[in-house]
Amino acid sequence: MAEASISVTDHGFLFGDSIYEVLATRRGKPVFLRPHLERLRKSAEGIALAIPYSDDRLITEIDKTLQEAGNDESYIRIIVTRGVGDIDIDPSSCEDPSVIIFVTPPHIYPQVNYDNGINVALVSVKRNSREALNPGIKTGNYLNNVLAKVEANKFKAEDALMLNGWGHLTECTTSNFFFVQAGRVMTPSEECGILSGITRLTVIQLARENGILIEEGKWPAEILQKADEAFITGTIKKVIPVTRIDGHPLGDGTPGPVTKKLMRLYGEYCDNLES
Repeated sequence: MAEASISVTDHGFLFGDSIYEVLATRRGKPVFLRPHLERLRKSAEGIALAIPYSDDRLITEIDKTLQEAGNDESYIRIIVTRGVGDIDIDPSSCEDPSVIIFVTPPHIYPQVNYDNGINVALVSVKRNSREALNPGIKTGNYLNNVLAKVEANKFKAEDALMLNGWGHLTECTTSNFFFVQAGRVMTPSEECGILSGITRLTVIQLARENGILIEEGKWPAEILQKADEAFITGTIKKVIPVTRIDGHPLGDGTPGPVTKKLMRLYGEYCDNLES
């Protein structure tokens, strides 16, 4: 990877004009590969970008890169940029999109996060509006989330929770957010302005299949004052309990029973995926 390079006139570098997906492996194989590729193509459509490779070609290149890396388990990132063009906001000079696939050892979150939960800060940085840069499109322009994380760091929180312009809960910087109230799981809907994560959808499915009430909707931040539990989900994070909001404990300040059940169900589900 140290020898890889990209032109300084690539519009992905100049303007953040790119899309990407992140995958993890389990038993050495990419997990949820097809859904991630499907979302990559939806993101490409969202910014009128043509991906020059077929899914089969992308899968072949991912497999080759994994073999070359030789890790037991891996973090995989697929990036498609607009390509090299004039130093101008107009993308019409970009004729050949760049496709980058890189593989590193997996990003491991501390076990204490799963055992004891994390602190999440409700930050002042607002999530992008769906009418501006739709958060449902996974682009390389993450400055909004970067600024949210910078603010969370000031409060010594592990992640930031953002509201939208109407004051509704949305998501964290690289993960979806859930909270539990009286045994019912609640999560912001796509209408709030979120990226609907692959792990998020899997957790929703598992909850419904196992008799856990779950609701997608629009809620103000004040509702968290009555929350008993909370957790975040993501491709790399999987399911991590949230036991404090702005330093204040949720419930008794430990991972709750619904959260722990969904952590177990998600782990079992991934264990049973075909290798």
